[in-house]
Amino acid sequence: METDSGYSCTAELQKQEKKLSDALRISAYVFSTGLLIFTALVNIASWFMQYITLGSFWQTAWLEFYDHMEGDEWTIFLVGAALVPALAFWGFNGILLVADITGKPTFITRYRIQLGKNDPVDRKKLWKAIYTALGNQLFVSFPMLVPMFYIMKWWENTFSKELPTFQWFLVELSIFTVVEEILFYYTHRLVHHPVLYKHIHKKHHEWTAPIGVVSIYAHPIEHIVSNTLPVMTGPMIMGSHIVSVSAWFSIALVTTSISHCGYHLPLLPSPEFHDFHHLKFNQCYGVLGVLDFLHGTDKMFRQTKAFERHKVLLSFTPLSVSIPEPPKKDE
Repeated sequence: METDSGYSCTAELQKQEKKLSDALRISAYVFSTGLLIFTALVNIASWFMQYITLGSFWQTAWLEFYDHMEGDEWTIFLVGAALVPALAFWGFNGILLVADITGKPTFITRYRIQLGKNDPVDRKKLWKAIYTALGNQLFVSFPMLVPMFYIMKWWENTFSKELPTFQWFLVELSIFTVVEEILFYYTHRLVHHPVLYKHIHKKHHEWTAPIGVVSIYAHPIEHIVSNTLPVMTGPMIMGSHIVSVSAWFSIALVTTSISHCGYHLPLLPSPEFHDFHHLKFNQCYGVLGVLDFLHGTDKMFRQTKAFERHKVLLSFTPLSVSIPEPPKKDE
């Protein structure tokens, strides 16, 4: 019996070592391939932005805006870090809300992920989500910008009259994304701890079939720790220009709205990963999925049709049609 137990432990250890080796090898392959592609795209995009007049266009526009604001750094910061991202968030979600409420246009609703859910959306739940989202923006996110403003001023670069190059912005964007992935994954898993989940994160999971505005429908503590800090930390570490901050905040808010929107629309990032998290609760905690793969928190997801659909849709045929769920056993 002891010999059998020893063999079992050795086999299990070898299995774990192989899993780690496979994960590292795949990660190295993905990273190296991605780095090569990213470098090529950066060079192409930088050349285009800097030399096909767009660089000078944005520089001129920034200087005009700076002069219009009379160099008032606090006002410039509020416009860039609060107003522009808020307009991006509510502008994008305004379109989605029309589809959620009316079921039209069908060009959007035909791409629904969880068929039969939110069709139409529960108005009472919707208004609660909207009020909470607005409250989080006004009474949580906005006050958090105050200390961020003074941290950014300390870097003495945030309000420079010279914009960063497009190439440097792409480098910053990559760093912001990695920082957000790390912080969001671990804080998200933290609020899934039974004690914290019951009192904090359960609110967000009232929506098993989420919609866009639910992306910031959360308890204030969760909104601070898991929603806002992971996005704010990158720019504060880098001492980024306010234009970079504004673009990043807007991208982050629109991206998380896409992840929660409930529609797998053509040409947009796939929301299948996070939609599955809302459906099953204990899978797919991250943004990119890299840490989920390394920690094994996407095993169930990888065995589903949702994983097969987790890609950018490059046609007008809904993936729920081309890759449908298998029929239930009682059917």
